[in-house]
Amino acid sequence: MAGHSKFKNIMHRKGRQDAQRSKLFSKLSKEITVAAKMGGADIEGNPRLRLAVQNAKGQSMPKDNIQRAINKGAGGDSEDYEEIRYEGYGPGGIAVIVEVLTDNRNRSASNVRACFTKNGGTLGETGSVAFMFDRVGEIIYNPEAGDEDAIMEAAIEAGADDVQSGPDGHVISCAFEDIGDVSTALEETLGEAESVKPVWKPQTETAVDEDKAGTLLKLIDALEDDDDVQNVYANFDISDDVMSKLATA
Repeated sequence: MAGHSKFKNIMHRKGRQDAQRSKLFSKLSKEITVAAKMGGADIEGNPRLRLAVQNAKGQSMPKDNIQRAINKGAGGDSEDYEEIRYEGYGPGGIAVIVEVLTDNRNRSASNVRACFTKNGGTLGETGSVAFMFDRVGEIIYNPEAGDEDAIMEAAIEAGADDVQSGPDGHVISCAFEDIGDVSTALEETLGEAESVKPVWKPQTETAVDEDKAGTLLKLIDALEDDDDVQNVYANFDISDDVMSKLATA
């Protein structure tokens, strides 16, 4: 297990989510609806729904919103959403994975391609960058959940593989197939997590200089602004100094 590591990808994404709470709730609702439509409204008997609800609660989504999304999916009156993964390269050769839930494949493909083209990137074929990532479970806790040692101990007991702690919180990783069991065990020890979901974790990170970093973050922001895009992952490493400069630019 690692004691701490970089939070730039996760915290940039979190910052965007905090700034656009209503859009985040819409995307969380869509995932809950799809999960309920596919596997039923029983949270305990539907692992995907349980994770979706847990993630929504961690983002302080109101209970009424969560229940409405479940009812919509279980009632069968929701749109037919298709899950699509797009892959490509951003500025500086950064590998980017985009997960989409859409009721219009042509619209999503056009919008995602436009985001890449307008922001110095190139949309590739499926599988063109996924081999640079591992599919894992990611569980995020706020700093208030405990100190680094306490989180590490709880993660080990729960069967997690890795812990990265920093001033913004704790990121716990586990095998993709173990995310349900590990998150349940952690909840008993640490309480409700801020986020619980499967992610694409970069195997290695690529350094990005100041010149490319600004354009890369614009690409990620543009993708996350799209209503069909659920998640964006990238293998960038931007130094604290460059991130500070971009924040004050």
